[in-house]
Amino acid sequence: MHAIIIHGMGRTPLSMCLLAYRLRAAGIKTSLFAYTVTFEHWEGCTERLRAFIEKKVGEEEFIVVAHSLGTALTRAVLPTMHCKPAACFFLAPPTQACDAARRLAPRPWYRLLAGEMGRLLANQEFMSILPVPEIPMKIYAGDAGLTGRYSPFEEPNDGVLMVKETLLPGIPVQIVPSLHTFIMNNRMIAKDIIEKVRTKNIAT
Repeated sequence: MHAIIIHGMGRTPLSMCLLAYRLRAAGIKTSLFAYTVTFEHWEGCTERLRAFIEKKVGEEEFIVVAHSLGTALTRAVLPTMHCKPAACFFLAPPTQACDAARRLAPRPWYRLLAGEMGRLLANQEFMSILPVPEIPMKIYAGDAGLTGRYSPFEEPNDGVLMVKETLLPGIPVQIVPSLHTFIMNNRMIAKDIIEKVRTKNIAT
């Protein structure tokens, strides 16, 4: 099995290295895709991701493990590929124009650093038309963010996304005690992915 691993916005492949290490230790080959929201555009990045996956996996069976914005890139790319993954594992995926992105989108510094891709996360029309791959999938959502008086959130969240902003109809979700930025380092997630790859059971 080959795992294509895609990091989130503002991060680099280094952020996914611990997860990749744990998957490799279980016998899963890994390839990490790199991109930058500051200097790349959506169409160019998705096309590069498609080519990267096709080059890396060839005829191998593969899965996709993606974090945050990487999950949106994955959803855009997979319908254009003739070879589909055996499963997708989405870590803290924004599945709608999340509140945090909408609050930050008007700020000049955010528009400069996050670029076109970051601005698209605040566009509900765009987010609502992203396809949901018709393959086995699982979502991991964090709930270690603060709530209440000293937090902008009143519902379970990971510090960036509310849990409800990570959900997709009919897709199983597992809540983990993690923050958005570090959810990929949660040992339970790596263990669960490995177990599901071995058993080929992504339904829970």
